[in-house]
Amino acid sequence: MKEIVIISGKGGTGKTSVTASFGFLGGKDVVVADCDVDAADMHLLMKPDFAQSEDFYSGVVAEINPEKCTQCGLCAEKCRFDAIPVINNQHVVKKLDCEGCGYCEKVCPVDAITMRDQNVGDWYISTTKVDNTMVHAKLGIGAENSGKLVAKVKNEAKAIAEKQHKEFAVIDGSPGVGCPVVSSLSGADFTVIVTEPSVSGFHDLKRVFELVKKFKINAGCIINKYDINQEITDKIMNFLRDENIEHIASFPYDENFTRAMTLGKTIVEFDEGELKEKMVNSWTKVKQLVNHENLNV
Repeated sequence: MKEIVIISGKGGTGKTSVTASFGFLGGKDVVVADCDVDAADMHLLMKPDFAQSEDFYSGVVAEINPEKCTQCGLCAEKCRFDAIPVINNQHVVKKLDCEGCGYCEKVCPVDAITMRDQNVGDWYISTTKVDNTMVHAKLGIGAENSGKLVAKVKNEAKAIAEKQHKEFAVIDGSPGVGCPVVSSLSGADFTVIVTEPSVSGFHDLKRVFELVKKFKINAGCIINKYDINQEITDKIMNFLRDENIEHIASFPYDENFTRAMTLGKTIVEFDEGELKEKMVNSWTKVKQLVNHENLNV
């Protein structure tokens, strides 16, 4: 089983559209994972059934027992995050502000505060509209530790792919270069970087590739909307050559991508022309690159 991670240096480049198309084209040969847990949206295109769900716990949050609390105010005084206001004459914990440090629990003279495991989201194992397995998740509003949830989603997807003897695990990674991206890339066999020819797009392509190089992962690149700025597209192509990054494809700006998403379809379902052909060829090329034994970063 080979793990393919699709990432981008910034949001809005078309990363999820590419991943969903690969998942659609891969069909029963692939397991799909949406590791963009902070803003999960691949379910809109893959139509998973959410058959299995499980709570995800990470970190702790303070909880005050009002029956034990004497309203001494010491916890509020010592909380450096101002997470314990008085509401209706009762000290309460604002969960979004609590950092889980546990200091309030230690200073409470009557043991009225307990640190509870925090439910930060849910993760799911689903069957998609093309009858392959998809592992995905939803991070709670204001919740942290998305890197741990990413690891959970990806590891479950890999385990299922290996158990079912699938050829590929196709992973939709998070945008940027932060902890969720690091978690997405860990253990990958190949990464596809989706970029766009804007100043920020080119800048973030270079940033995310520095991260990919640290993991020693072979990489390819898809340039989306290449025709909106030919000058920057030329700079991106030069960068790919200089860094030995495989140029997989260049997609023109086309509102069919938006129309397809509006209907909950991948571009290979919606378009019967150039876009579909380019995406099919991209998936074929990625598979060839992943299985090439002599690739070197």
